[in-house]
Amino acid sequence: MTGAGGTITSGPQLWAGPRLADIPVDTPRVPAREAAETELSKGMYHEGDPGLLERAFDSCWDWIRGLFDTLSGVVPGGPLGIIVLVLLAFGLVVALWWRLGTPRRPAVSAKPLFRESGPRGAAAHRAAAETHAAALRWTEAVQERTRAIVRSLEERALLAPRPGHTADEAAAEAGRRLPDHAARLRAAAHMFDALTYGGRTADRNAYLTVRTLDDDIEATRPAVAGTAVTTGAAG
Repeated sequence: MTGAGGTITSGPQLWAGPRLADIPVDTPRVPAREAAETELSKGMYHEGDPGLLERAFDSCWDWIRGLFDTLSGVVPGGPLGIIVLVLLAFGLVVALWWRLGTPRRPAVSAKPLFRESGPRGAAAHRAAAETHAAALRWTEAVQERTRAIVRSLEERALLAPRPGHTADEAAAEAGRRLPDHAARLRAAAHMFDALTYGGRTADRNAYLTVRTLDDDIEATRPAVAGTAVTTGAAG
């Protein structure tokens, strides 16, 4: 619009309100966080995530790597020293496995010492033991010699005859009558159980040990009632 002085003036401006870009967005924090978590929990965002097994493997490997790094700082030689220690430990385990055999449950003497239906004398068991020993069947030789010891004690009235005797029971009872031989009798009983029920094997030294025990007990003079048992050659 043109005025009298030639100055152009505009008419009154209408207020159109603030622009959209000038309006601040004020969304509450908790609903915003929940909305974001809901959105991010959708499967489309996790298609490439590792599975449970892979995560467990990664965690285990991270733990092993951290342990390895820690040991590297304290073991002489660093990583090479750790490798040497691991190889030595593995070699020790293999050597023990080879020497002792497959680990088995400790044998429990719960079965009778004698298996035959008819009784056999101590002499018969000794003869059988010597036959096995001559054939290098040391396990059977030890078993028969142990039976000979128990049968001989029964024949000499140092041990009450009982068909269901176990090796441990016989050793405990005989040890009370022959205290000088109690420890060796228990050791022989444990060896018998390990061979018979534990799957172990004997060698020549084991047989010589039990044979010597048999000979020593044979040289022990029976005690008269009320007197102590003495050891020595019978005169």
